[in-house]
Amino acid sequence: MKLRHAASLALGMGLAVFAGEALAQKTKVTIYTALENDQLGPFKASIEKAVPDAEVVWVRDSTGVITARFLAEKDNPRADMVMGLAASSLLLFEKAGLLETYEPKGASALKPAFRDGAAPYTWTGMDAFLGVVCFNTAEAGKAGAKAPASWQDLLQPALKDKIVMPHPASSGTGYLMVAGWLQSMGEEAGWKFMDGLHQNIAAYLHSGSAPCVQAARGERTVGLALDMRGASEKTKGAPIEVIIPKEGVGWEMEASAIVKGTKVGDVAKKIADWSTTKEANELYSKTYAIVALPGVVNNPPNYPTNAEAGMIKNDLGWMADNRDRVLKEWSRRYESKAAPKN
Repeated sequence: MKLRHAASLALGMGLAVFAGEALAQKTKVTIYTALENDQLGPFKASIEKAVPDAEVVWVRDSTGVITARFLAEKDNPRADMVMGLAASSLLLFEKAGLLETYEPKGASALKPAFRDGAAPYTWTGMDAFLGVVCFNTAEAGKAGAKAPASWQDLLQPALKDKIVMPHPASSGTGYLMVAGWLQSMGEEAGWKFMDGLHQNIAAYLHSGSAPCVQAARGERTVGLALDMRGASEKTKGAPIEVIIPKEGVGWEMEASAIVKGTKVGDVAKKIADWSTTKEANELYSKTYAIVALPGVVNNPPNYPTNAEAGMIKNDLGWMADNRDRVLKEWSRRYESKAAPKN
């Protein structure tokens, strides 16, 4: 009995040592991200299932904070990858020479807009978010305002002081809308449009979703905001229409990349390969209606059917290169109606 017990004990210790070695063989991969907190667990589980030798360690904050932190660490990078961050931020990193050249194995199957279009290949898109019009039909009826088919319809006198939109320096949604107007209309016409729109603006809010929430509550007639927030508020029963103006809308995407000089490049490349898979895109589609891989479709209730077709031809490089200049000019013209920061 003692021999059997000793053998069992030895076996148990051996298994424990084996399990410890297997755990020790996992490679920690530090990923900087702006994903929402409730996305982190499912993403980590999916990545580690697909890449068993990876242990994902998230460093999460808002897009602006993560971007500033990453650039501040450029001489001594602490991240191995970036994931779920605005593509315009990744383009800044690319321009600074901070990203590894790598095209994930499945990247060629993605929609062209979600692929790095300029050599060397460094980043890959995941999903897209759009700036739309949340139009409260009940409040519009009281004001005698007509539903906007065009951006120019937002300049109608009936909407004076009845529109809110995100502040572009505080909100990525606000900036993608401003950049969209300047690109699609041309800069001279774009600034002229925003001069007119400013006359009808009640306030520029420091949130990408708050304008639609205010419109949904009837506090404003129009809220310019994120596409998914509009669909969500309408599904909750708000008397709003989610509108894609005929000229098209500005948009941005979340993207991923490997940090140049990472010491865990082999494992990071496996995670980058995962990011293009159907499983990964199905995970993205739980939060976004438009994702990178064709055939992965999410049809949220009350989401505008023409949304993807309404995405303008967007130059993300232009958005990155001109951000400081555009925001400085925007602030000079319109800062007087910025809402107080909490």
